[in-house]
Amino acid sequence: MIAAARVLAFLLLALPQIAQAGECRADRVDLKGDWGRAGFTVELADTPAARSDGLMHRESLPPFSGMLFVYDYPQRARFWMKNTLIPLDMLFLGSDGTIRHIHENAQPHSETIIDGGSDIVAVLEINGGMAARLRIAVGDVLRHPAFGAAAAWPCD
Repeated sequence: MIAAARVLAFLLLALPQIAQAGECRADRVDLKGDWGRAGFTVELADTPAARSDGLMHRESLPPFSGMLFVYDYPQRARFWMKNTLIPLDMLFLGSDGTIRHIHENAQPHSETIIDGGSDIVAVLEINGGMAARLRIAVGDVLRHPAFGAAAAWPCD
């Protein structure tokens, strides 16, 4: 009974995000794959200072929220969890918005380097376990204005 209530609560939180996929905005990303679609409200980290701070020192992250790290050019993306208080999933994206690598449940406070690979132009951080819960996979695509005309799933 408790498990069913948790699933129902998760779906009630998810349905508004899944249903809202539409216009592209800087404070939102949409993901799609064989599993369906989902949207996340995001903070944009597109400067060196914002990328350096990331989600450090945060005690929580609302469901279907995250941070989108955007780089000026494709590069090797490496992260760590020093001073990060909550577990995170990291989705590493190529220049067309396709997910190239997923690191699930990065451990809070860990100084172990998480290497997302080369030619990465953006990284989406969301609550730990969310990628598995939604069945997000490598090859799925993300839509956001940062990807421009080269996007696999362009803005309308």
